[in-house]
Amino acid sequence: MPADRAGMRRIDGGVFAMGSARFYPEERPVRAVRVASFWIDETPVTNRAFARFVDATGYVTRAERRATDSAVSGRRTGSAVFTAPAGPVRTLDPGLWWHWDEHASWRMPRGAGSSLAGLDDHPVVHVAFDDALAYAAWAGKRLPGEAEWEFAARGGLDGAEYAWGNALAPEGLLLANYWQGTFPSANTLEDGWERTSPVGAFPANGYGLVDMIGNVWEWTADAWSLPASSDVPAPGCCAARAAGTSVPQHVLKGGSYLCARNYCQRYRPAARHPQPADSPTGHIGFRCAAD
Repeated sequence: MPADRAGMRRIDGGVFAMGSARFYPEERPVRAVRVASFWIDETPVTNRAFARFVDATGYVTRAERRATDSAVSGRRTGSAVFTAPAGPVRTLDPGLWWHWDEHASWRMPRGAGSSLAGLDDHPVVHVAFDDALAYAAWAGKRLPGEAEWEFAARGGLDGAEYAWGNALAPEGLLLANYWQGTFPSANTLEDGWERTSPVGAFPANGYGLVDMIGNVWEWTADAWSLPASSDVPAPGCCAARAAGTSVPQHVLKGGSYLCARNYCQRYRPAARHPQPADSPTGHIGFRCAAD
């Protein structure tokens, strides 16, 4: 392995069945897609790794800086933080469990007063699309394309619903960090984690990649679009966002610790979600790829 590919896995290219016909309309139709061989990080980028980048470059993330561009002047610092409601609520309005915290950033993932204590090996969160691009460029890498990401997440199990097969929890075994219980108010924490988990806390897939499912959503390089002949997308689940936004949207993959059986079953390789490029949240991270 080349020295600059340490911590990555080489994925041999090929043709695979991308998408799913069983869950959300934006995943349809299932179609044959070819990808070239590529490298991809074994884990999401961690707080420890992101801190090295910041220390080396002095980079300031979008959540930490105010906009100076006149088109977006006055944008607040901060990011969206999840707060569980006190009791059951209707699940059509993500604004009921997301709140804006002007102090929230990768350094303070739960907002004002929080820190990274004990979270060095957890995925970095509250990173916008341009933050992920900046890190990847510094590391001599890039963001994976959506097809590359899905191909890698499947781990060689073409057509399977999950990264490990067709059962979410085979024989009751929890294989990823997602929400157990009734979202958004009752989390039974059967997987042991309320929010993010350390990378590698759950088994790797067939390609040796961890946390491709659950833990944090991951940015991909692709702009959001619907496959040809696809239906309209299902209601969004990622975070509250302003109506009528003209900010470009990019594809998120993998689901997060907030995906649940009763809401947003996007803890699957085929799942996908649009996210405005300038909108970080407490459950979005990324990993890098390379040619």
